[in-house]
Amino acid sequence: MLGVAGGDPNGEPAPVLHGGPGSGCTPGQRRLFDPGRYRVVLLDQRNCGRSRPHAADAATDLSANTTHGLLADIERLRAHLGIDRWLVYGASWGATLALAYAQRHPQRVARLVLCGVTTTRRREIDWLFRGVGRFLPGQWQRFRDHVPEAAADTDVVAACAARMEHPEAAVRAAAARAWTRWEDAVIGHETSGDPTAYTGRPERDRLALVRICTRCFANAAWLEEGALLDGAHRLAGIPGTLIHGRLDLSSPLETAWLLHRAWPDSQLQVVEDAGHTGGPSMGRHLLTALNGPGAPLPEA
Repeated sequence: MLGVAGGDPNGEPAPVLHGGPGSGCTPGQRRLFDPGRYRVVLLDQRNCGRSRPHAADAATDLSANTTHGLLADIERLRAHLGIDRWLVYGASWGATLALAYAQRHPQRVARLVLCGVTTTRRREIDWLFRGVGRFLPGQWQRFRDHVPEAAADTDVVAACAARMEHPEAAVRAAAARAWTRWEDAVIGHETSGDPTAYTGRPERDRLALVRICTRCFANAAWLEEGALLDGAHRLAGIPGTLIHGRLDLSSPLETAWLLHRAWPDSQLQVVEDAGHTGGPSMGRHLLTALNGPGAPLPEA
């Protein structure tokens, strides 16, 4: 795990927990925060982005790359930087990680801002890698055909994870292409979706993303089913903003709504014209949550 700080050294500390899992941080995430107000900490989670060893290397051992390992990394980084409490921002998978961190270390979290809310329940994984296929039957069948060894549709994620550990590079590369084509099919079908959000990444980043993703999802993020919803009472006293697109096909609104109901200190902002990849309206909601009403996008 690699952490890079920017903005005002004396500003409000805020770690950015990226999605994927395995996507790595981007400059655009840093630019969400007013540099005159925040001390932004970009975390490239284990084995992706600028972290080493990198998951694209087949020899890299991922056995320690678990949700619990990532939570320990975040807490070690906080202590290393001498930060007492911080605003935690997470999007997509990053929202899962932020919730798990806040429930484990509530005394260290001043507030939460979560976008594209997920909790990585098996129910959510099954929707993204099976259920949503009813909207995209042709693309789903192409993805399903890539892993004929999967005995049932519910076994596709585990079969992809096994292929990402195959000794032949060509098998791993083909599995990564199939996985990212499916993810792009879902994202690209959304309002403001980018049909190359995953397939357009450099091959090294794509391999790391899919290897980490498949392993995490095949293990249901090493969390008991519904643990983050059941544990929402641990967030009592922590204010939170949940920003979610009503048109989100990847992660339906249900999860954000259930979390909001279980967490009285949260506010749920439903963005009517946005999906999982956001758009101008979601961007405005996010900038307001982080920087205040009318806040412009800070300069790079």
